[in-house]
Amino acid sequence: MLLTQVVLVPLYLTYWNLETYGVWLAIQALISVLTSVDFGHQEFLGFEFLRVGKDNRAEISRFLSAGLLVSVALNVGQLALIEGIITAGWLPRLLEKAAGIGPQTLHEAGLALLLLGVAWFIGTSLPGLIARALAPYGYYPRMAWWGLLSTIVSAVVPIVAVCCGAKLLVTALVLTSALVVGSIPQYLDMFRLLRREGIALELPSVALGGKNFMHSLAVSGKGLLETARLQGVRLLLAPLAGVASLAAFSTMRTGANVALQGLNSITSPMLPDFMRFLHERDQARSEAAFGMVWILVVSVMAPAIVLLQACIEPLYLLWTRGRLVFDPVLFALLSIGVLVHALAQPAISIVRGNNLLRPQLLLSALAAVVVVGGLYVLVPRTGILGAGIALLAAELVATAGYRLVAQRWLHQHHLAWPRQAASVAAASIWIAAAGMAAMLWLPQLKWLALPSTLLLLGWNSWRYWQALPAFATDQARKFAIRLPGLKRLLVN
Repeated sequence: MLLTQVVLVPLYLTYWNLETYGVWLAIQALISVLTSVDFGHQEFLGFEFLRVGKDNRAEISRFLSAGLLVSVALNVGQLALIEGIITAGWLPRLLEKAAGIGPQTLHEAGLALLLLGVAWFIGTSLPGLIARALAPYGYYPRMAWWGLLSTIVSAVVPIVAVCCGAKLLVTALVLTSALVVGSIPQYLDMFRLLRREGIALELPSVALGGKNFMHSLAVSGKGLLETARLQGVRLLLAPLAGVASLAAFSTMRTGANVALQGLNSITSPMLPDFMRFLHERDQARSEAAFGMVWILVVSVMAPAIVLLQACIEPLYLLWTRGRLVFDPVLFALLSIGVLVHALAQPAISIVRGNNLLRPQLLLSALAAVVVVGGLYVLVPRTGILGAGIALLAAELVATAGYRLVAQRWLHQHHLAWPRQAASVAAASIWIAAAGMAAMLWLPQLKWLALPSTLLLLGWNSWRYWQALPAFATDQARKFAIRLPGLKRLLVN
């Protein structure tokens, strides 16, 4: 994802004008909002499959069959909703400040939105549900490889079309066709695995599907609010600041998005084991799972973000071919927001993994209100810098709330929140923020502030290592000793 996003932005800006690229980003953001209900249904059933367990194949078959029926109905409804948006003329309002965009481009944007809805239906929704049903049987990594293939197709195919002269509509058509055709071998593989594990599709139960769907609405609501907070900013920035500002904001947020995706690639696979440790009341292994995330924040993410802040501006201008203005303060705010979100991941995993739906909805709603309110208040006054302030404020609010809920749950189940490790991890964010602020306010001393900040972060990493439980450090050494070149160093 990092490679494709870094390489593709200058290519898009070479063959498309800024307004067209902004429209392409906006319709992708709209698809992520429209599919929130379907994604929430998948997430709910994914946890249900884990709860039922691999030994109860008949129950998994019932849940999967009913879930597929609901997914088909949801996607048909989504496509009808997209058609309604186009017919009612709501899409142009979303881009009302795009003065350079004519009616033809807006018409193509509507049809492209419909095509991307079809691509989600066939290439993402149904395979995603089946993949979740296979997860209890140990096929999570195999399904992740299929997801990687889909990501590559989604990144490479559109840019090839653009480089060949394709406009908005043709690009969406080529992408949809590639995703639909590319999903065929994935379907064949998944159905073969279902047969191997004895999971049979049967006549779906409408009652069971409806019951699960109603339960999943809480997850969908939380997901919709999260989307509004993390991705829906694009939808609001277009009418508030114009699609040119949207393109600038999105490109500066690329690094933050990649960091979040990388973080999710760690937290998502470890969630089942993490929940097992918690339910077994295993304090040491639970803290080790916390440490897997926080050691990345302390030792990797915080130093990398500080270093990137120091040298990103000329690279950004080269990357965007000088067509977008770099805002170092906005970049710093987005980077700090990533660190805050990473710090909250263990607490979020506790709340999500235990299906604590009411706190999730409340915190997501609160964070979304902070973002939306901040955008409407700040963007007209400060431009896209206001979006960075609003996003950071929402991350701080959500992190504080999730930590309180997670601490309460741990206390109720006779487990303890790792306060010392959490404090040291939080200190790395304060150090990084102070170092970046020094580089922004005293640019003439940037190359003095940078090594000083990195030294402080290195010292804080040592403190964090000392705060980890013995089980966690032993496991880390066992892992590191298998890495080339480290075995002799660690043994000595």
